[in-house]
Amino acid sequence: MLSAIEQFNALMTATNVTIGSAICKLAVSALLGGAIGFERKRKGQIAGSRTFALISMGATLAMLVSCAIPQLFSHLENGGDPARIAAQVISGIGFLGAGAIIQTKASVRGLTTAAGIWVSAGIGLAVGIGLYAIAFMAMVFILITLVVINNIENHMNFEWESHIIAIELPQNIGSIEGYRRVFEQQSVKLHEWYIDVDYCKPSTTIKFVVQIRENTDILRLFGILQKLHPTNNISLQNEL
Repeated sequence: MLSAIEQFNALMTATNVTIGSAICKLAVSALLGGAIGFERKRKGQIAGSRTFALISMGATLAMLVSCAIPQLFSHLENGGDPARIAAQVISGIGFLGAGAIIQTKASVRGLTTAAGIWVSAGIGLAVGIGLYAIAFMAMVFILITLVVINNIENHMNFEWESHIIAIELPQNIGSIEGYRRVFEQQSVKLHEWYIDVDYCKPSTTIKFVVQIRENTDILRLFGILQKLHPTNNISLQNEL
């Protein structure tokens, strides 16, 4: 058993890139990246454990290739610079992170996941060059940021979501002050509104751009709003 542990430690601390050291580093990278992805998937994000593990392993692989180039071409005058490929990983991972961001006219979602993708690549690079303690501590701090700070924000009711409440009325109305009062009473932040009036039918469509807490009872809010005027339809939308 001791021999196996010593052999594993030798592979993990080897400065030269070998098949054994590469396999061990890729496995560690997958575990660290997968742990971050598991937390993101638990929150319903599009990028989960598999995505983060692949990103972390890909960055580790890039770092291993960077380290192997000077080793393989040491006989040349300029054998290679291990930092060059790593630098391209840091800049290139931004395109993948952008794919996790969902933007609408009223909100932007996925920024935290995109940031997690970027920092997961950094963990992969750290593992690839052999900075295991730094990579592990980075993973711990990332999970603290994602889990603990999120719980604090929820406890203090900092978590707001932007939405559009669309109301269709079978008549024309002269004021929206009633809706304003309801939003204020229900702790809904009203930012702006759009009104479409049809004098022929007659009918009115109002779209309120609001911020709502995650724990807001939407159905109760709709019930209060529909009592202000005869109402055909009320819906919660993400974009105009």
